[in-house]
Amino acid sequence: MTNVGATLTYFIHTGWVRNLSTSTLAFDISQFFPSLNHHFLCLILKKASLDSNIVQFFSSYLVNRKTQYIWNNFSSHFVNINVGVGQELALSPILSALYLAPFLHILEKCLKSLNLQISLLFFVDDSLLITQQNSFVTSNAHLFYSYNVVFNLLTKFGPHIEYSKTEVFHFSRAHGTFNPPPLNLSPLGSLTLSPKPSWHYLGFIFNRKLSFHNYIDFYANKAISTIKCMKILGNSTRGLNPCQKQLLYRCCAIPIALYGFQL
Repeated sequence: MTNVGATLTYFIHTGWVRNLSTSTLAFDISQFFPSLNHHFLCLILKKASLDSNIVQFFSSYLVNRKTQYIWNNFSSHFVNINVGVGQELALSPILSALYLAPFLHILEKCLKSLNLQISLLFFVDDSLLITQQNSFVTSNAHLFYSYNVVFNLLTKFGPHIEYSKTEVFHFSRAHGTFNPPPLNLSPLGSLTLSPKPSWHYLGFIFNRKLSFHNYIDFYANKAISTIKCMKILGNSTRGLNPCQKQLLYRCCAIPIALYGFQL
C-alpha cells in the first residue's frame, strides 16, 4: 500500500512541476474475489503460456467445485460454484493479479485509442484513475469517459463497480477559493461526486496541497492512544517486565506512528 501512496504522491508533484493539477477518481470493485469466473481464469492461465501441468492443477482446483451450507442441524444440498476464489486463500492474490492482467492490457489500449490521458493505479480491488490537466472541467471529462470504458469492460469480465465507494479528488496548489465542479456520473448509473476537503485512500489522508497535517495528527493520536492502552497490561511491580514492554512498543506503537512516512 505504501508503494501505491508514494507513487501517487510522486505523480502529483511531477504534475505541479509542469503547472498541471492532478485529478483522481477512485472506485472499488464489488465482491472482487468471490466474483472471479473459474472458466475464464483457466483460459487466462492457458493464454499466459504457463506449463500445462500448472494449468491442469488450477483447473482441477477451481472448476466443478461445490459447496454446502450448514446451520445448526440444517444442511443444504450441494451447490455448484463457478465463480470465486477465497479471499483468505494464499493463492487468491496471485490468481486475482492474473485475472486482472488482460483487463488492464485491453483497458490501456482502449484509453489510448480514445486519446484519453489517463494513468491507472490498482491495489487489488481498490482502483484509481488519474489525469493531469490545466482545467478541472477537462479533467472531469477525461475521468467520465474513462470511467465509462472501465465500467463496460469490467462488466464483460464479471466483476462490478460498487458505486457507493466511488470518489473524486483534485490536487492543486492554487491559493484562494478552491471550488472545482462536481463530476456527474449519473448517466452511467453512478452518483454525482463532489470533492471533499480531505480524501482517505488506503489508510492515507490526503488534502489538495499534500500538506499531510491531518494525516500526521491522526496517526500520532492513534499511536499515543495505543501507548496509553498498553499501560493496563502491567506496571513496574507486576505484569509485563520492561523488556516485554519495549517489545510491545516496537511491535504495536512504532508501526502506527511511522505508517506511510515515505509519503
